[in-house]
Amino acid sequence: MTRQSLRSIIQASVGGSIILLISMVGILKAAETPTKNIFNVRDFGAVGDGKNLDSPAINKAIEAAVAVGGGTVLLPAGTYLSGSIRLKSNIHLHIDAGAIILGAPQNLNAYDETEPWTNNPYQDGGHSFFHNSLIWGENLTNVFITGNGMINGGGLERNDGVLDRMIGSDQWQQPNTNIFKPVRLGNKAIALKLCRNVLIRDVTIVRGGHFAILVTGCDNLTIDNVTLDTNRDGMDIDCCRNTMVSNCRVNSPGDDGICPKSTYALGRPVITENLTIVNCQVSGFKEGTLLDGTMKPVKNGNGRIKFGTESSGGFRNCTVANCTFRGCRGLALEEVDGGILENITINNILIMDVETYAIYITTGSRNRTPGLTNVSRMKNILISDVVATGVDHISGIQIAGLPEQPLEGIRLENIRLICKGGGTKEQAANVPKELGAGYPEPRQTNIMPAYGLFARHVKDLELANINFSFLKDDFRPAIECVDVNGLEIDNFKAQLAEGAAASKFENVSGAVIRNSPVLDR
Repeated sequence: MTRQSLRSIIQASVGGSIILLISMVGILKAAETPTKNIFNVRDFGAVGDGKNLDSPAINKAIEAAVAVGGGTVLLPAGTYLSGSIRLKSNIHLHIDAGAIILGAPQNLNAYDETEPWTNNPYQDGGHSFFHNSLIWGENLTNVFITGNGMINGGGLERNDGVLDRMIGSDQWQQPNTNIFKPVRLGNKAIALKLCRNVLIRDVTIVRGGHFAILVTGCDNLTIDNVTLDTNRDGMDIDCCRNTMVSNCRVNSPGDDGICPKSTYALGRPVITENLTIVNCQVSGFKEGTLLDGTMKPVKNGNGRIKFGTESSGGFRNCTVANCTFRGCRGLALEEVDGGILENITINNILIMDVETYAIYITTGSRNRTPGLTNVSRMKNILISDVVATGVDHISGIQIAGLPEQPLEGIRLENIRLICKGGGTKEQAANVPKELGAGYPEPRQTNIMPAYGLFARHVKDLELANINFSFLKDDFRPAIECVDVNGLEIDNFKAQLAEGAAASKFENVSGAVIRNSPVLDR
C-alpha cells in the first residue's frame, strides 16, 4: 500500500470512526520506518578506544545476526582493535564513517590459527591459508563489507616466509618434508575463499599485510569504490568467476596493485574467467602517500595491473578498461604455469612515469602445477587506445611466447609510447634470453634490443596506428620481430635517432606492411 493510498483512506474516514483514523496513522508510520536487523557492536561489548580488543564483541554481534537469519553488523565511529573477525553467510559488515578496524599486534595472539593444510605446495604460503586474517570467510553466501570507514592492518605481517616453509612452497620443486604446525600469523586484511555473492564497497584499507584483499574460488564478486594504500598486493582475484572490479584506487609500491591469478590453492587448476576491471587507478607511490595526497615517488615502484604469475588454470573472457597507471610498472599478461590465457580485451589505458615496461605479454614454463601435459598458451588478445609516457629504457612493449608454443592472435592498435630513450647501439645487439622456467620480469631478461616493441614466437601479430617516440636519442630500432608467422602492420610511426635502423626482422613470414614509410628505410 502506498503512502498516497493510505492518506486517501484516512481522508475518507473523517466523519467515521476515530479508531479507524488512529489505526491508519499507525499503519502509515510503520510503512515509513520499516524495521531492520541492525546489530551495533557496542551493544555486544565493543569499546572502540583502540586499546581494548574488540574482535570478540564483533564476532558476538555477527553470531547474533546469524541467529535471526542475517543482518547488518554496524561498527559506528571509533577505533576497534581486532584480531580475526569471522564472517558468516547473510552478513553485512558495515564500517561507518569515522570507524577504524585496527589490526592487533602479533604478540596478542588475536588472529585465528592457520587451517589444516592438505594440498600440494604449488603456490605461496600467503595463498594457502585464509583463517589467519583480520577479516575472513569460507564457504559463505551473501557477504557484504561496506561503509566509508577504514581497515588499518596495523600489526599484520607483510612477509609470509613462515607460511612458505610450513607447506614447502619455498622448495616446491622437491618433495615436501616440512612438518605442518598451525600458527597465528595474521597477514591479510580481507580473505575470502569459496564464497558466493560478495560485495566489498567504499571501504579504505591501509597497511593490508601480504594481501589487502584476497579472494579465491569466489563467484559473483563485486569490488567497487575501494581505496587501498598498502605495500604488498592490493587485491588478488584468484580462481574466481563473474567478477566486477570498478572505481578503485590501489597504491602498492612493493608489489602488485590489481592482480588476477589462478593458483593451485584449491587443489586443482581453476580458471579465472568473466572478469571486468574498469575505471580504476593503480600506482606505486610511497605507502600512505596516496591517502595523504602527497603521492611521493619511490624507486622501482611496482603497482600495476598484472595477470599472473600464478596461472595454473589460466584466464578467460576478461576486460580491462578506462584505467590509469601512475609511477609504477605497466600492464602485464603472464601465463607461466601451464594454463591458457585467452579472449582478453584491454582498452583506454593511460600509463605515466612507467617503471621497467609499458606492456608485457609473455608465456613461460615455470609450471607450478602438478601432472602437466600442456604448455602455457595464450591467444586472442586485443589491446587498444593506450598512451604511455616516461617509459623506461628497459622495455617498451614486449610480446614473447615459447619456441614450442607461439602466442596466437595478438592485436595492438592505437598505441602511443613516449619513451625516456638513451638506448645504445650496443644494446641494439642484445639477444634477450628465453624466459623458460624463469620468473617473468623484463629486468631479468636483459634490456630489450628495440626501444618500442620486441616480439618473439608469435603467430598472427597485428599492429595498427602505432606511434613511438623518445625524449633522449635512442639508437636501438623502434621494432624488432623474431620468429613471427603472420605479421600485419598498418600506420606505424616512429622517431629515429640519426643512423639508427627503424626495424629488425628475423625469421618473419607472411608480413604485410601498409602506410608505414618509416619501415621502408
